[in-house]
Amino acid sequence: MQIYSKLPDVGTTIFTVMSSLAVEYNAVNLGQGFPDFRMNEALIALVNDAMKKGSNQYAHMSGLPLLRERLAEKVERSYHTKIDPDSQITITPGGTYAIFTALTTVLQPGDEVIVFEPAYDSYIPNIEINGAKPVLISLQYPDYSIPWDEVRQKVNARTRMIMINSPHNPTGAVLSENDIEQLRSIVAGTKIIILSDEVYEHLIFDEIQHQSILRYPDLLERSFVCFSFGKTYHCTGWKLGYCISTAAMMKEYRKVHQFNCFSCDTPKQVALAEYITNQEEYVTLGKFMQEKRDFFRELMKATPFKGIPSHGSYFECYSYGHFTDESDKALAIRLTKEYGIASIPVSAFYKNATDHKVLRFCFAKKEETLEKAVAKLIHLR
Repeated sequence: MQIYSKLPDVGTTIFTVMSSLAVEYNAVNLGQGFPDFRMNEALIALVNDAMKKGSNQYAHMSGLPLLRERLAEKVERSYHTKIDPDSQITITPGGTYAIFTALTTVLQPGDEVIVFEPAYDSYIPNIEINGAKPVLISLQYPDYSIPWDEVRQKVNARTRMIMINSPHNPTGAVLSENDIEQLRSIVAGTKIIILSDEVYEHLIFDEIQHQSILRYPDLLERSFVCFSFGKTYHCTGWKLGYCISTAAMMKEYRKVHQFNCFSCDTPKQVALAEYITNQEEYVTLGKFMQEKRDFFRELMKATPFKGIPSHGSYFECYSYGHFTDESDKALAIRLTKEYGIASIPVSAFYKNATDHKVLRFCFAKKEETLEKAVAKLIHLR
């Protein structure tokens, strides 16, 4: 039986490759973005309690009503925007799923989607599998800022969507108020939809304010905004997230969602609906993770790498072209095999594998993990 691939150019993701190598060579894994420290025991207890009390059957297709109500309250506190929990929020099995569903809801064959590279690896395949065309624009190296003049040049009658991601994976760059104004001026008077990937919304550093699309009602009117519980509560393996949009756009979104996932994990939603009332957990998250970034950054000064400042996310990028001409993929593999530390080559986040000689490291780890990793890099030659 012959199957004609919908993604003929796609192989195994770099995350799977590097994580497999890390296991094979018993390397410290600073590649894939997940914490190695325990999540809050109180949240675990709430899940256990929900199961014991019988919350083990299907939840509402759109998500547990109480959880959606609590999220709407959180949005109003955080971004001063009122959201209808019944018609504007859908709980999803993770942020990546939320993004895929938004793309599938909107895209038709021949549509164009502006994507900024380096880009999270699901974006381009998700666009292509829906028959649309990714229009690739490179962020300006080394600060990874958006070249808005180029965006204006690329926008045309076929442009259906612009995808933004802040805080940014893989670079840790964040959007500014000026970026929002530039975006606003480009989409005004058009039918362009915005997909805003904000899974790291609370992982933002240096007293920078997160420029969520939820702050801007005129932009929200044309947007899908995607989030992740896993990134906020250190439980990436739960694969729970949510999407917020207008009532009209969410109605179409749910048409796709109901025939794919239909319903998400009930006991975890019950637990999160209770736990999310603890505002301190997410309000202080940026400070908590910034301390890890700063700790890792200080350790890395003893290595030959040069840091490219991160202002958010789990990640910081480091350049190395001043001491070796190796490709970033070759160096990442050599570090894993010979030095016992796994990273991610940033060229993997470009469709054409653009190589600026940069590796991405995840610092969302225990201090002893970071110390063990950098102790290996100090001897790099």
